[in-house]
Amino acid sequence: MNNARFLILPWVQSKNLASKILASASRKVPDDWQLRYGYRPVLMETFVEKERFTGTCYKAANWLYMGETKGRGKLGPAGKQSVPIKGLWLYPLTRGFRQTLGADL
Repeated sequence: MNNARFLILPWVQSKNLASKILASASRKVPDDWQLRYGYRPVLMETFVEKERFTGTCYKAANWLYMGETKGRGKLGPAGKQSVPIKGLWLYPLTRGFRQTLGADL
């Protein structure tokens, strides 16, 4: 499951608001997906544009930083940067997510 957009406007001041929202979403969304689609996601992902943001709220919410993209985008030309480079962050929703995905993360 991808967290495509997450923005708290600069004038909104509330201590730890971003990590509280992310924690709340990680608890609620799996149940919502189960009801809507009939299965539970095991992992959440998001991409953070590195030139503009540091991903501090994801780090504070215990998301895992996995590295950065090549900046190619979904439809960009192979081997050439066509979009900004982004950091990839993951949040496991289950303890056995590696086995479920068949991945060695």
